[in-house]
Amino acid sequence: MSGLVTALKRPVRDVLRHRAELREQRQWSRVAWQVEREIENAVTGGRTLVVGPWLSEVGYEALYWVPFLRWVTEAFRLDPSRVVAVSRGGVASWYDGIAGRYIEIWEEIDPAEFARRSAERGATKQLEISEFDRDVIAAVERRIGTPIDVLHPSLMYRLFSLFWSGHRPLSFLDAHTRFEPVVPPRIIDTSRLPREYVAVKFYAARSLPDTPEIRRTLAWFVDSLAERTNVVLLDPGLVLDEHADYAFGPANAPSNSTPLRRGLAEAFGGGGGSSGRIISAKPWMTPANNLGVQTQIIAGAQAFIGTCGSVAWLAPMLGVNTSAVYVDPKWLHAHLGVELRACRQWIRGTTVEGGRGREKGLGVRRKWKRVRRPK
Repeated sequence: MSGLVTALKRPVRDVLRHRAELREQRQWSRVAWQVEREIENAVTGGRTLVVGPWLSEVGYEALYWVPFLRWVTEAFRLDPSRVVAVSRGGVASWYDGIAGRYIEIWEEIDPAEFARRSAERGATKQLEISEFDRDVIAAVERRIGTPIDVLHPSLMYRLFSLFWSGHRPLSFLDAHTRFEPVVPPRIIDTSRLPREYVAVKFYAARSLPDTPEIRRTLAWFVDSLAERTNVVLLDPGLVLDEHADYAFGPANAPSNSTPLRRGLAEAFGGGGGSSGRIISAKPWMTPANNLGVQTQIIAGAQAFIGTCGSVAWLAPMLGVNTSAVYVDPKWLHAHLGVELRACRQWIRGTTVEGGRGREKGLGVRRKWKRVRRPK
């Protein structure tokens, strides 16, 4: 008798588990349907449509928000002439084909106030419409002069949280994004730049933490790279959150046995001693144009090297050979996989190194280099 009961328990458990899984799937499907319904309501109103304001991290804007808006534009047959993009840092060119007009947030609010209000929100990601968002939207509506509809980033965050949390596969993200090359702006006189150079942007992040060892090693690496070519540092001197740029002075490098230094040397080469070809782009930047200037400089570079995140997600979209550095990949979540998938979608003949394999071809070379964290 006990054997019969035991035999019956397993199929009952399987049925109950299957029902629970179905209920969970229906729950997440309802979330997706609700978000898509809200998107439809926003874009079909017929009034001027404001997409934004974007107040979150640069990396999420480049890797998710702009491709998401391209999907919205295609799926709902949006006329860009009725769309106004609202962001900061002079990124109007990122929204080409999406919005016919761009409004710079820092023409409405200065960076110090922006940083203060962003800190008051208590979260870097726009998971909901905050009081700060509402104030920016009101200022934008006053400038436009007519009633507006708003497609807010919180809709994207709610939709893509289904993927980030593991409840939807990568194909779900594919269905709601369109990755396309980005046309760089023309903001600064290109005669200011060397004929050939590498663009470099190292900033502190959880994946590349700011420690004395890492700081010295990156300084040594920049100095060594300058021995081989011109180096343009993308350091706007603008601190809005915890992702502050590294400031490089004398290398003061650690010993050759340091794991991080050895890892960088193996990945990129380099000897020692700068030839004085390190150029800071800071004098060419203002808060209102800094991301636009960085975009232009990266687009004209032979290669981009920097912290894995932020404009490292953007560089391949500009057709530039990209090497992104990290120490601890757990903080990069699913973003690496998304970027590699994006490269396959919009770059013909991509070469991708890292992850689970290697694909060979002609064109942009996307390289992810993990270096062991110093003990």
